[in-house]
Amino acid sequence: MTEQRPQETNTPRHVAIIMDGNGRWARRRSLQRMFGHRSGVDAVRKVVEAAAEQGVKYLTLYTFSTENWNRPKLEVNALMSLLVDAIEKEAATLNRHNIRLVTIGNASTLPPKVQDKLSETIRSTEKNTGLTLVIALSYSGRWDVTAAARQMCRDVAQGKLSADDVNEALLSSYLSTADIPDPDFFIRTGGDLRVSNFLLWQIAYSELYFTPVLWPDFGKQHFVEALKEFQKRERRFGRVAEE
Repeated sequence: MTEQRPQETNTPRHVAIIMDGNGRWARRRSLQRMFGHRSGVDAVRKVVEAAAEQGVKYLTLYTFSTENWNRPKLEVNALMSLLVDAIEKEAATLNRHNIRLVTIGNASTLPPKVQDKLSETIRSTEKNTGLTLVIALSYSGRWDVTAAARQMCRDVAQGKLSADDVNEALLSSYLSTADIPDPDFFIRTGGDLRVSNFLLWQIAYSELYFTPVLWPDFGKQHFVEALKEFQKRERRFGRVAEE
């Protein structure tokens, strides 16, 4: 059954989520961390469905950060295996629901099998016109800005660009999110109150929402409640509120 839809006129176009709490969810149940990650995949499915139902156009999920490579090798390998399985299982569902998959991040650092499965699913969903699901893999905000600055320097050195041309819009066009609007709404589950190197440039004017709910427990109703909170916010972007 579809959840009650917030007022469409104030539905965020782009929602970005840090999916935190899988490990703690498992630990509280005396389970290994991977059980939490597997349950987290179920939560992803529910939230993607909810976002599509609510009219969100872009949903970005912080799936694996550059810092996550520092986790124990056994856990990283298990996460990569889980990612491949999830992509294989959900590809048909994405197409059935007219959802387009794209990724951001340093894809070259991912295992070849992950890269292959991602490329295959991206190609198979590229003509879909509904929700765009953005998976951030081997991603961090600082990596994104650094990579953009490096490429801009190359273009200046090659005479393709002048230093005087550089402004906010130009820098944005060099980021991995160049074709994606900045997030209107940023959600973090799990109770921590930080942005953890996620979309640092892009969330400059995003509304921030933190919830103690651990990611595996975050369902459709939680997502709808978050959207209702967004609707209460007044986004002024530095301007004075209207009387």
